[in-house]
Amino acid sequence: MSNKNVQNLFESLKNENEIFLSYLKAKFPLFHNSNLFSRDFEYGLHGFLEKKSIHLSAQKLEELSKLFSDYFESTGIFVKTSKHGWKLNYPNFITEKPGDPFSF
Repeated sequence: MSNKNVQNLFESLKNENEIFLSYLKAKFPLFHNSNLFSRDFEYGLHGFLEKKSIHLSAQKLEELSKLFSDYFESTGIFVKTSKHGWKLNYPNFITEKPGDPFSF
């Protein structure tokens, strides 16, 4: 896949960012103010693309992951906490019940 195609895929993902975040939430324990690590984000992106029958090399996936995470940082959805992760600033994912989001 060429750099132009990675850029086109990035533009497409920007339009589906809410769907992508919902996908991540379904795969990882993700909620408002939770930590998200870059490798988890990359694995989530890989799985999301595979569901759409889009296969990228590891290098292109890393490139796309960097573009997409930078986009989320620029929108304020990701708040950088280290060079390997972010805090999720996404009020749509506030848990209803205080404490463990997996307890029922």
